[in-house]
Amino acid sequence: MNRIFPLLAAHQDQVHPDQAAGLRERPRRRCRTITVAGGKGGVGKSTVTVNLGMALSMAGREVMLLDADMGMANLDVLLGLTPSRHIGHLLDGSCGLEDLLLPGPHGLKVIPAGSGARRLAQLGNGEHAAVIRAFDELVHPPEYLLVDTAAGVSDNVALFAAAADDVILVVCDEPASMTDAYALIKVLSRDFGVRRYHVLANMVRHAGEARQLYTKLARVSDRFLDVTLDFVGMVPHDEQLRQAIRRQSAVVDTAPGSRSAQGFKQLAGAVDTWGEPERPSHDRIAFFGGQAALATGW
Repeated sequence: MNRIFPLLAAHQDQVHPDQAAGLRERPRRRCRTITVAGGKGGVGKSTVTVNLGMALSMAGREVMLLDADMGMANLDVLLGLTPSRHIGHLLDGSCGLEDLLLPGPHGLKVIPAGSGARRLAQLGNGEHAAVIRAFDELVHPPEYLLVDTAAGVSDNVALFAAAADDVILVVCDEPASMTDAYALIKVLSRDFGVRRYHVLANMVRHAGEARQLYTKLARVSDRFLDVTLDFVGMVPHDEQLRQAIRRQSAVVDTAPGSRSAQGFKQLAGAVDTWGEPERPSHDRIAFFGGQAALATGW
């Protein structure tokens, strides 16, 4: 069963002026974990993670980003941050999760993974599970934890996606992107019981192209898999986004009026209206132990 979520504004280059205030006024809730995945590399998962997180943070939400692309991390690079420690130090016992938190702009916090660290790129499922369990020890959970995954359909990508409350699937107008997105849905649904996916069309020319991408993916998923897809928005091609990446900043911060920034803000508005998620089943590991971890304030 598929349904298309309406965009929050009639056009991608328009955002309601009260959107940010509306986000701030909504009540606090337990921490919601969202994994951003895409199957294929180069579809913009990390850029989506950074800008969605920044948009939520600028709107008054408490947001933490986890870089789960072990060994090829780049969230800190995209934000111009310089970590002194990474997840490898957590796993070898030399620090706790709280010690890894990097402060970013507008209150955003980042948990970095090591870049170019062969050991991290070769972690096993048990070590990935240890990273997920480490969040049980957070004294003050955020309102949102966004998890940026690696490319592909490997076990580590699947574990982080299956441990979250929601999966945002990023696709673009490339055959490999669509094929790999379908492959990821197939693995997650068949082997991990993940049945619901929020589809974001990235780097598209217009809303019609975005909906066509969603429809193609939904049609084949409906035919062969027992899953539910919904369309959560689009981010258009935008030179200002490319400039923001080169400047190691989030476009929602440096060019808030740009077309891409409007897309990310609309995505943040949509995410913040999602109802209470279904908790991951008890037969698999989950962030915050699968319990209702309340966001208590930083």
